[in-house]
Amino acid sequence: MEQRKLGRNGPQVSALGLGCMGLSFAYGLAVDKQQGIALIRAAVERGVTFFDTAEVYGPYANEELVGEALAPFRGQVVIATKFGFDLDPETGAQRGLNSRPEHVKQVAEASLKRLKVEAIDLFYQHRVDDQVPIEDVAGAVQDLIRAGKVKYFGLSEAGVQTIRRAHAVQPVTALQSEYSLWWREPEREVLAVCEELGIGFVPYSPLGRGFLTGAIDENTQLGKNDFRNSLPRFSPEARKANKTLVELLRGIAQRKGATPAQIALAWLLAQKPWIVPIPGTTKLQRLEENLGAASVKLSAEDLREIENAATKIEVQGARYPEHLQKLVGR
Repeated sequence: MEQRKLGRNGPQVSALGLGCMGLSFAYGLAVDKQQGIALIRAAVERGVTFFDTAEVYGPYANEELVGEALAPFRGQVVIATKFGFDLDPETGAQRGLNSRPEHVKQVAEASLKRLKVEAIDLFYQHRVDDQVPIEDVAGAVQDLIRAGKVKYFGLSEAGVQTIRRAHAVQPVTALQSEYSLWWREPEREVLAVCEELGIGFVPYSPLGRGFLTGAIDENTQLGKNDFRNSLPRFSPEARKANKTLVELLRGIAQRKGATPAQIALAWLLAQKPWIVPIPGTTKLQRLEENLGAASVKLSAEDLREIENAATKIEVQGARYPEHLQKLVGR
């Protein structure tokens, strides 16, 4: 698979990574451990070298799964994980944010053990913590880098001023934020700042949490533990209204001999050479479908057609409920 450089001074990774969250968290029941390991190793066999996890996924279970699955491939893959939530040590329940320097360092030590690595390749602040100056957070990660426990520093869902302030203390290698044809907010300011500062951009939910694959409509029943049930954009009314975007992708896909998911991912890959999407899945056939997007080439004319049609479609429904929306873009 094509390789891309993550940021001006970051690592080389596969053009498409694997978001591992859904194997343990958010979309209903966790998969069987051996099934999860098999899927992650299948991704390696198909050329994926970039894997994304976080302590909060599970919590803890996803890092343990990724650590075990990738143990045979040390030095061949790049693993990203995240800090920044305050988790109850007994139950793992989220109690808010915590990016105090001493906590960041404690999380790093625990993540190293779960991932079975000597250094965390890419350590993201999961959400900006208004109670801790970002300079202190960047300084804590800088200490970890100097100690050889972390290689690169990242931010997730940070606003442009936070990015600039953090980068002035410790260069930011990558920003991970939601970005897809149905959430294009990063185009307003963030992508330009990433380009200026030489920061790679890692879109999560590049398939709109599964919606852009065309497999979900207003009649789809999501499991009772599925996080998407809480998202306004996944109300039945919004799903019905947002099918227009999927139809656009389906029309282009038919012409290209591809699938809607592949067109959505190919569109992201075509935006900038330093963008590395991390679609997630629990199924081998979906993994293969997603990775096939790296071979789909969209011409300038294709991209213009998508742009012209997409700008006429107003996506319905907020991407997060209000209490979660307050945590992004800070």
